[in-house]
Amino acid sequence: MIDTKKIIAAAERHLRDTDMFVVDCTCTAGNEVELLIDSDTSVSIDACAALSRAVEAEFDRDAEDFSLTVASAGIGSELRHPRQYAKLVGSSVEVLLLGGIKILARLDVADDEGLTLSYEEKQAVEGQKRKRLVTVTRTYPFAEIKYTKEYLDFK
Repeated sequence: MIDTKKIIAAAERHLRDTDMFVVDCTCTAGNEVELLIDSDTSVSIDACAALSRAVEAEFDRDAEDFSLTVASAGIGSELRHPRQYAKLVGSSVEVLLLGGIKILARLDVADDEGLTLSYEEKQAVEGQKRKRLVTVTRTYPFAEIKYTKEYLDFK
């Protein structure tokens, strides 16, 4: 099986002077390698093809045969890299907590500790009979988060 760390290292060398970065790399038992990249702006199909050719050129196909697919981390896929979080500050995200609670919120801050989210929640307000929608800002450590995804509202 081909070493994904070598694939990642080769990809990072070729992406060094760009705004693109490696998100993940997986390899199956049949040596089918999938390399996911993202960018601070956008990833074109030409950029994926160029990176695929550059990475493949660094490996000897006669020594070990493999299939390489380079793709952009798609919209709606789980965020895995700190730069992906930074790119979405101010945008809507879907967060699933380990307790099974799903939150649709605006991502206010993403740092090494966790995420700060703003969302509306019904709460009892003093002097009111009914619960009212109140904007809440809470910080969740990464240890409590199962996944975070970009949320797109098509309404």
